[in-house]
Amino acid sequence: AFSGRPRRARGLISPQNNNMFSSRPAASSLGRPAALVAQRRLSTASPLTCILEERRGPVGLITLNRPKALNALSPTLVRELVQEVKRFDADPEIGAIVVTGSGDKAFAAGADIKAMQPLSYMDMHKARLFGELDELSSVRTPIIAAVNGFALGGGCELAMTCDFILAADTAKFGQPEIKLGTIPGLGGTQRFTRAVGKSRAMELVLTGDQMSAEEARERGLVARVVPAADLLDDALKTAGKIAAQSQPIVAMAKTCVNVAFETSLAEGLRFERAIFYSTFATHDQKAGMAAFAAKEKPNFKNE
Repeated sequence: AFSGRPRRARGLISPQNNNMFSSRPAASSLGRPAALVAQRRLSTASPLTCILEERRGPVGLITLNRPKALNALSPTLVRELVQEVKRFDADPEIGAIVVTGSGDKAFAAGADIKAMQPLSYMDMHKARLFGELDELSSVRTPIIAAVNGFALGGGCELAMTCDFILAADTAKFGQPEIKLGTIPGLGGTQRFTRAVGKSRAMELVLTGDQMSAEEARERGLVARVVPAADLLDDALKTAGKIAAQSQPIVAMAKTCVNVAFETSLAEGLRFERAIFYSTFATHDQKAGMAAFAAKEKPNFKNE
């Protein structure tokens, strides 16, 4: 259950937001702005029905939990997922988030076809079905997708929405929407193409075929492939490493990498240089370099 801690800023945010910096007090600080205190007891409007959430130290763990439907994305699941990711993002004690699927067969084997089949164009347009996933792009806390089986259609698109993917050796990726008489609608023609290249993306989108975890790693879609039995532990360990760093600096680094996909090289280099210089205005840069010089472990305060 959510502990109700106040929301706090995490330093540099996504390119979509114009506020690049925020002054974030340390988690142990006694003086809190009134606006943050007012948000102290945030409560979930209704019990979670399609996901599970828990804290593993400084890591938030979210499990897609529709095992009978192979964790297919329903409107309720997507709404709950985005809600809980945003709650973890607001928690000053959470430094990374892991998203995985329940069971060992699927991360998410697509979107819920039964829920979509009777809908008209205007139904889809007015409801902006699954549009909440766009909000994950503005989350500053790093999100790791731990893909433990099939990641097809909307499941593959959800995984690509995360900051990077760790895959079980049994994982399969693909965009099979063409077999249903439609096309990917949550980023499958865009992020997939950027990740694996036009030719292979085009082939998979037009045929509906699947890609193995090893090929996904070779093509850059996946960061690493690990034995299925070790996937969750590996993902949590990796998330823990990230959470141990300075959270504002992690947010800056994440934004700079994402900017590389949205700007020219010259613009990206200028952006990176400006953000690099700006880190020298933070406490954690001073603490990190001083600790390195003294051969000590840095004491980051997220300031």
